[in-house]
Amino acid sequence: MSSVPQIASAEEQSPKEIVLGHLADSYEWHMTNIGEKPVTIYLPVIIKTTEGWKCFSSRNILPAGKKYGSLQIAAEGDYKDKVVEILPDGNVKRPFDISITKTALGIMINSAVVLLLVMCAARWYRKRKEIDYAPKGLAGLLEMAVNSLMDSVIKPCVGSNYLKFAPYLLTVFFFIFINNVMGLIPFFPGGANVTGNIAVTFLLAVATFCMVNIFGTKHYWKDIFWPDVPVPLKAIPLMPLIEFVGLFTKPFALMIRLFANITAGHAIVLSLTCVVFVTANMGVAINSTMSAVSVLFTIFMDFLELLVAFIQAYVFTMLSAVFIGLAQTDPEPSNK
Repeated sequence: MSSVPQIASAEEQSPKEIVLGHLADSYEWHMTNIGEKPVTIYLPVIIKTTEGWKCFSSRNILPAGKKYGSLQIAAEGDYKDKVVEILPDGNVKRPFDISITKTALGIMINSAVVLLLVMCAARWYRKRKEIDYAPKGLAGLLEMAVNSLMDSVIKPCVGSNYLKFAPYLLTVFFFIFINNVMGLIPFFPGGANVTGNIAVTFLLAVATFCMVNIFGTKHYWKDIFWPDVPVPLKAIPLMPLIEFVGLFTKPFALMIRLFANITAGHAIVLSLTCVVFVTANMGVAINSTMSAVSVLFTIFMDFLELLVAFIQAYVFTMLSAVFIGLAQTDPEPSNK
């Protein structure tokens, strides 16, 4: 707990605040402005306070610092931009919070998009006959993507037991790819920075960690705790300790790789866009020139980020498949 945060003054946002505001989660989904009136979706706040569970619209506590009973959104401090409860003694407590935030709503929307794509393709296959031609349109595009992933990633990386893990790996790829693409769309229902949220990439990494270690073979665990190295290295135990640490560094690398690349891409695109407004007071010549440069570089970065959206989904899936495949190895047969 800490002291009561002060209400931030209403100052014009700087480019830094715009960029960080987009990257951060929020209790509202700001879509656009009509004149000076913002068009915003106020999301439900669901928290457990000292008085029990409460559910209400975030309109009641926005902007930051506005009080709703004993609750408000902290404008600064350790709990900045989070709902806090002001206790009778003046201290601040962070309540148990399961609110539907912008990131949470983005996950729901994007998951629905993934499900809709898969169900549309499945509908074609349910009606398919053996004499029918290959699918076209959406079903054909998804079939091409699935076959490509199966042939180039899942089969060679996982090995003979690939069918057991194919559903998970395909789900991970399409979930990450759709979230990456939707994050590049500047208007609702796109624009949520889902895969640039460390909590989301953490849960994806935990899912891969569980798939690797829960379904790992006996030989996989033997190589960790009793590897094929000289006995002194196993008895110290230096090598088992290194291998054990490796269990956690692999999913950690997955988490940071996806989070850092998506966050960096969003930050660069927004920073280039803000150049237009930063140079607004520098004269017509400078502003016109820099605006043209900003637009061109922003378009270029958007196309580049579209490529990155695919690459990051592909790399996460490939590395997950590699880690799963390493855990599925069996001891080589003896030549004796």
